[in-house]
Amino acid sequence: MTALKLGLIGGNIAASRAPSLHGFAGRQFGIDVTYDLLIPARIGKEFDAVFADCRARGYRGVNITYPYKEVAAAMVRVDDPGVRAIGAVNTVTFEADGPRGFNTDYSGFVAGYRATFGAAPPGKVCMVGAGGVGKAVAFGLAALGVRELRLVDKDGPRAAALARQVAAAAPGGGIRAVNDMAEAARDAEGFINCTPVGMVGYGGTPLPRDLLRGGRWAFDAVYTPLDTPFLGDAEAEGLRIMSGYELFFHQGVDAWKIFSRRDADPARLRADLLTTGKA
Repeated sequence: MTALKLGLIGGNIAASRAPSLHGFAGRQFGIDVTYDLLIPARIGKEFDAVFADCRARGYRGVNITYPYKEVAAAMVRVDDPGVRAIGAVNTVTFEADGPRGFNTDYSGFVAGYRATFGAAPPGKVCMVGAGGVGKAVAFGLAALGVRELRLVDKDGPRAAALARQVAAAAPGGGIRAVNDMAEAARDAEGFINCTPVGMVGYGGTPLPRDLLRGGRWAFDAVYTPLDTPFLGDAEAEGLRIMSGYELFFHQGVDAWKIFSRRDADPARLRADLLTTGKA
């Protein structure tokens, strides 16, 4: 059996299912996968030091999650111009000529949306959060043909910058930053949370329930826990929902292919994860 050493660097990842996903993917090919959860604050090192250690210690690659995706993008070679435009990476491989960055949040969101909602276009969307995962999802919405995208972030200039970046890549999509939450939510068909609000350790919901009324669908990038207050409110208001698990799963399938250069069987992988009681 061959071996593959992988890891995840992030700030709140103790409950991550990524080790199971990549472990099961490895079993499909007889690959012994080691997948470490690397939390810089617990290790007592800054992100760049943890990242350098991974390369020095023979990791094939690492996934990157909140709050380091944008930091990592500046530390790697990115060949895909679309990923360079996003400005965030969540998957890195360590190659002989240096680390290379990819964004499977982008591809994973698009795949998850299509698997959940089919060919229905996103319509008008209110999205909260313009950080690393927000960038990937915003570009994914553009690829899906979003009619209008209103971006809200507590850092107004960051939301405005993302709106300009996505608009440049997908002109005519009605993409803009909005400071007022109620204005952003008005007559929206889709609602998205791309903040850590609702994650284990970050209680609450990014959008008041009354603003969701009249919507058609909702997506929460948070997947620990799966049943966030935001998605609970959306479902109670009659919206179809896509949990963060779908993003986790599809981006993981894509990351596995990048790490191993092999295509895992998604149906088998999903079934294996369900048997663990963790999916």
